[in-house]
Amino acid sequence: MEEREDPIATAIRRHLDQEGMLSCAAAFRIARELDVQPSAVGQAADALGVRLNRCQLGLFGYGPKAEGRHKIVQPAETVEPGLAQAIRDNLVEGKLPCRAAWEIASALRIPKMDVSAAAEALGVKITRCQLGAF
Repeated sequence: MEEREDPIATAIRRHLDQEGMLSCAAAFRIARELDVQPSAVGQAADALGVRLNRCQLGLFGYGPKAEGRHKIVQPAETVEPGLAQAIRDNLVEGKLPCRAAWEIASALRIPKMDVSAAAEALGVKITRCQLGAF
């Protein structure tokens, strides 16, 4: 009997970019399409030796880390009080979980990058990547 490849692994292979990496957006698309947790996609990518890139919060995957170009998020010049409060209200041990950053963006109808830029400006570190990258 022929063994079939895991559907997550198949989907990951199908969504790789030219450099053989899987973008954050593609990983979440796979999770949605297969009705699995994003962490399952991250674990499968790790097992396949596939690196994740282009974090939707701008935190990793945009260039060589050794050159300090891995992240593109920059601190916001100003942070709206409502956004600052939402970030503070969602801190866990002084840090903002990735999932909470996404939920804040959705609730306030703003881009995810705006939340990460505000967090940077407030000196808040984003943790617990939903894909397991950090």
